[in-house]
Formats: sequence, structure tokens, C-alpha cells
Amino acid sequence: MNIKIFEPSNILEKDNIEFGEYIIIDDFVKIHAKAKIKFGNYIHIGSYSSLMASEGTITMDDFSGLAFGVRLITSTDDFSGFGFGNPSIDAKFRNIKSGAIHIGKYSIIGTNSIILPDVEIPEGCAISAGSIVTKSLQPWGVYVGNRRVGERDRDGILKSFEEFLATPDNERLGRLFKK
Repeated sequence: MNIKIFEPSNILEKDNIEFGEYIIIDDFVKIHAKAKIKFGNYIHIGSYSSLMASEGTITMDDFSGLAFGVRLITSTDDFSGFGFGNPSIDAKFRNIKSGAIHIGKYSIIGTNSIILPDVEIPEGCAISAGSIVTKSLQPWGVYVGNRRVGERDRDGILKSFEEFLATPDNERLGRLFKK
């Protein structure tokens, strides 16, 4: 497999992780796979990011990426209801929200963004730095949090992808994978 993991990084419960090809995991990344995590091909996870799959799965499709300091969290306390406290008390006293996170093909999540449980970021989305995404989005949008502020160049991206496919393998890889 062509996977570059820079140290120090902390990857727990690796048996629950399915890795594709050409993945870069920068230094100081924490991944905890209590539930299944699936990485497609050509994935990048920036330094200081964390992926916490405790109750729901995390899936990152081909050509998706997380910038510096992104958080993917599949289970969290919801303090808008009856719940109080933290993991030091029994779950019956907490209002825990859990769900899967899916990052679609060609999507990029900006620096220090947080993706909360039960969120679908479909194909082609770009999430601005510092966003908190609490609900599923629509394809090919540019988002600040949950608010769509623009459109991505779908045709341009797909044309570039076709050129990528037509390029010989040894010429389309980033410098870390070149021999």
C-alpha cells in the first residue's frame, strides 16, 4: 500500500480501518476507530486533525481531504435537551447524538472545521476554514458552516480529473509517492 503516515500520529484500533491507496496522514493526527473508518484513494489528512469514530462510521471517498486541525466526530453530547455531564456519568443522564459522517469524492474540509455526527458532505463540496457543520449539505457547493455561499467549478474539476486519468501513473502522483 502507498500510505504515508508522519510521526508522531496516533492511530487506535487499526483493525477497524480500511485504507485505500495514496493516502497522506500528516504528523500529530489522531484517529480512533471504535467504529469502522474507510478511506478511499488519494486522501490527505492535515496535521493536528482528529477522526473519532465511536458510534458511527466515517467514510472519506476518493480525492477528499481534511486541512490542518479538522475534527470529524461521530458521537457527542447534545446539551439542548435533558442531558448534562460527560462520560464520567452513565449515558442515561446524557443526551448523546451519534451518527455516521461521509465525506464525498472531491470534497475538501477547511482548516479547523468541525463535522458533527450524522452529516453527509456529498461530492464536490468545499467547506471554509473554521466551519461547524451540523447537517448534511448539497453537492458541489462552497459552504461556510451549513450556509451555501457559492458553487464549485464542477465541469472544470471533472475535466481535470479526466486529464488525471489520461496521465501515466508515474506522472500523476504527488512528490511523496514519486520514486
